[in-house]
Order: sequence, then structure tokens, then C-alpha cells
Amino acid sequence: MSMRFHDRAEAGKELSARLAAYAGRTDLLVLALPRGGVPVAFEVARALRAPLDVYLVRKLGVPGHPELAMGAIASGGVRVLNRETVQALGIPRRIIDVVAAREQAELKRRERAYRDDLPPPDARGRTVILVDDGLATGATMRAAVTALRQQEPARIVVAVPIAASSVCAELGAEVDEIVCAVTPDPFYAVGLWYEDFSPITDDEVRELLRRAASLDVPSPSSGRR
Repeated sequence: MSMRFHDRAEAGKELSARLAAYAGRTDLLVLALPRGGVPVAFEVARALRAPLDVYLVRKLGVPGHPELAMGAIASGGVRVLNRETVQALGIPRRIIDVVAAREQAELKRRERAYRDDLPPPDARGRTVILVDDGLATGATMRAAVTALRQQEPARIVVAVPIAASSVCAELGAEVDEIVCAVTPDPFYAVGLWYEDFSPITDDEVRELLRRAASLDVPSPSSGRR
């Protein structure tokens, strides 16, 4: 295939092929990082016959340069900072706190919007595949991994269609397995590697979660099948 994906659905199908060894496991859980990771993860969950849910994480963008991550937050009060960026730009703690408070409000809003305040699925003792549409700095995914580890899953797998090779290597040292389908060099930005990188709406997220809930998946269990 070409290095560019047509859209997130195509990327998800490509990623699914690389995760085929996990298909049909009764302890499997696929968690998507909203919003862009949800269409990718839907294809993964469908191919692997696994339940799908969202895992809520928010990037902390540098003021004036929101695309540049100085860290991220996740459900459960987890905050991960990109200390190199913070130190290099001299960002004070009070600015980080202001940005984190704003993103915390959005995280709470999404919890209500996507699952009506229902608790997230129990990851304890399960094999969890965390999916996003790509990794640039890795801050958001790193926050997700840190938060998820508190739930004591048996195995954490990070899976993305596109990633900076250095970030893929660094994050791979923090999880049980990492699958980065394409690691172009030079990397530049995630969106450059999709022909269609349109923003995903809340309604699209809800619809994909609704469709995923009707998939035929094995009954969940903890531990290996």
C-alpha cells in the first residue's frame, strides 16, 4: 500500500491485519482515543471481534501553539508533562494549571456525551489495545497508558496506523507491545499521511460506539482464553 491512507477506516483495516493474533480472545478490550482514534479502533474491534469503548485523554497544548503538546491529562486525575517542551519554552506551572483545568472540563463533557456518565469498562486482568489515528509527540497516548495501568490490565498494546519512529520506539519501552503500521521519515505531522483527515464529530463517535455494541463478540473474561 502507499504510505498515505485514504481515511481512518482504511487505516484501521490495515492496522487490524497487524493485530490478527489477538482475534477472538475473550479477555480482549479495544479502547479508542477520541475523537480521531474511534474510526480506526472501530475497524480493529470489528476485525478482532472485540468490545470497543473510548478512553478519554486530552492534550495540553502550548498557549499560542495548541498543536504542540506540553503534556496531556486522562480520566482519574492523571497528568503527564512533556518536560523537555516545558523547560525549553519556560512554561510556568500556573499556565499549565490553567490549560489543564480547561481541558479537564472538556474531558468531563465528553464522558457525559459518549457514555452518559456510565463508568468505563473494567480493564483489570484484560488485554487492552489502545488505538489512536497516529502518534506525533506521544503525550496523549503516554497519558492514556499511565492512567490505564492503574486499572491493572494483564497486557497493554498500543496500536496506531502512523507514527514518528522515535516516538514509537520510546513508547514501546513503556508498554507490552506497540504496533506502528507506518513510520515515515521525515514524519512532520499525522494529518499529512491521510488523504481525508476530516475532524470527527461527537455524533460520529456515538454512532460508531452504537454500531460496535451490536457486534458479535466473545463473552468477556479476565486472563487468557
